[in-house]
Amino acid sequence: MKIEKFEDVIAWKKSRGLTLSVYGAFKNCRDFSFKNQIERAAVSVMNNIAEGFERQTNKELKNFLYIAKGSCGEVRSMLGLALELNYLNKSVADSLIDASTEVSRVLSGFIKTL
Repeated sequence: MKIEKFEDVIAWKKSRGLTLSVYGAFKNCRDFSFKNQIERAAVSVMNNIAEGFERQTNKELKNFLYIAKGSCGEVRSMLGLALELNYLNKSVADSLIDASTEVSRVLSGFIKTL
């Protein structure tokens, strides 16, 4: 089955879910700089998948998927810090870390298929 639009890409769907979850988890965070950075990193994951897909070449898509994977690592790094700073409780942090790890895993699989 040929994927015709980025909204059908599993990695994009999962990263969109991660982004929505990050926004929800940090909606009451008063450290606005931290909140802004983690939200921008999460948005970067899904937007790089979309941008790479729209470029319509496997070479460019692959490059943007690597960038998305890097942003996913940034999200995971910040989630660990959020836990240490008590911005999140352990169960929420663990859930988001698991989701970001899953997005990263799916991105790796997608990159390998290209």
